[in-house]
Amino acid sequence: MSRTVVLTGGGTGGHVLPLKAIAAALIDAGVDVDDLVVVGSMRGQDKDLLAGTGIELVLLPGRGISRSLTPRALVRNLVSAMGLASALVRGVALVARRRPRAVVSVGGYAAFAAGAGAVVMGRPLVLVDLDATPGLAHRVLRPFAVAIAAANPADSDRRVVVTGTPLRAEVAAVTRTPAERAAARARLGLDELRPVVAITSGSLGATSVNRAACELALRWWPDGPATLYHVTGRRDAGEVRERKAAAGVDDTTWRLVEFEFAMQDLWCACDVAVCRAGATTVAELCAVGVPAVLVALPGAPGDHQAANAATLANAGAAVVLEDAALSGAVLDEVLTGLLADPARLDEMSRAARSLGRPDAAGRIAEVVMEHAR
Repeated sequence: MSRTVVLTGGGTGGHVLPLKAIAAALIDAGVDVDDLVVVGSMRGQDKDLLAGTGIELVLLPGRGISRSLTPRALVRNLVSAMGLASALVRGVALVARRRPRAVVSVGGYAAFAAGAGAVVMGRPLVLVDLDATPGLAHRVLRPFAVAIAAANPADSDRRVVVTGTPLRAEVAAVTRTPAERAAARARLGLDELRPVVAITSGSLGATSVNRAACELALRWWPDGPATLYHVTGRRDAGEVRERKAAAGVDDTTWRLVEFEFAMQDLWCACDVAVCRAGATTVAELCAVGVPAVLVALPGAPGDHQAANAATLANAGAAVVLEDAALSGAVLDEVLTGLLADPARLDEMSRAARSLGRPDAAGRIAEVVMEHAR
C-alpha cells in the first residue's frame, strides 16, 4: 500500500509556508520525508521556499484568473486557463499513479489539480482553510473533503476542526523576551536600543504599501523615531532601491530587504509591524505577539483579508487602515502615536498573543493522520 502523502497549494509565500509547516509536523508525527510529495506552482516561490527540505517537489503550470474584463486581462485569462487545464491533467495523473494515503490542500489556484485528483481517484482529501473566507478552489472541493482544518471557527459542519493556521516551528517558538529581542536585532544588524518598524506586504509586495513606506522614510529622514525595516517583495524592489539611493537615506533610518527568510527574527525584533492581512501573516503576528497596523488587500477573494484584519482589531491587537487612504503621512501619524505609547503597544501584544495558536501545524498533522488510509 502506498505510504505517500501529497501536500498541495502554493503560488505565494502565504500558501507555501503553511504547507512547509504541515510537512514538518507530519515528519514529526512519523511520516518519512521520502513519502511526502509537494505539488505546487511553477510561477511562485515554491522552489525557493522549499529548498533544502528533502521533500519531492512537483511544479505545475498555471496562474490565477483575473477578475478584470479588459482585453489584456481576457487574453491573460485565456493563457491562464490553458495552463490550469494542463495542470489539472497532470495533477490527476499524479494522484492516479501514486495513490496517496491522503491529499492535503492549503488552497490557492495551485491546489486545485491535485485536489481534483483526490476526488477523481477516491483518495482522502483534507482541506486546510487558512483564511476566514475560503478561496474558490476550496469552495469547489469542499463537498468532497473528509475533513476541514480551519484557522477560525466557521460553521457547524461536523468535518470542521478548528486548528489555527500552521506556522513554521521557528516562528511558533518566538517569545519576544528581552534577551531574544536583543539577539534577533543583533542577527539582523539592528541597533539594540532604537525602535524598529517592520513593513512587509507579501512575497510579491504591494505597491500601495511600498509607496507609503517610501514616503514615510523620507519624512523620517534623518531624525525619525525608529528604523524602518522594509521588506519590499520582488515586484517593486528595484524601484524602491532607486528611490532610497536618490534620496540618500541611510540604513539606520531605512533598511531595505527584497525578501526576508528569517521572519522569526524580524517579528521578534520589531516594536510594531505594518502588513497586509493574509492568513499566515496574521497568524504569525498573533503567535509571536506583534502589535500591528494592518492594510487589507482590496478586492481579495471573499474580502478575506478584511475579515482577518477585523478579528485582530476587535481584540485590540491591531489598527486597521484602508488601502485607498494609505500614505506616508497617514503612517507617520499612526506609527508615531503608537511608538510614543509603550503601554498601548504592550496591550496590543498581549491581545495578539491571546489569539495565537502556535500548535496549529501539529493539530493539522493529527487530523491528516486520522483520515489517511
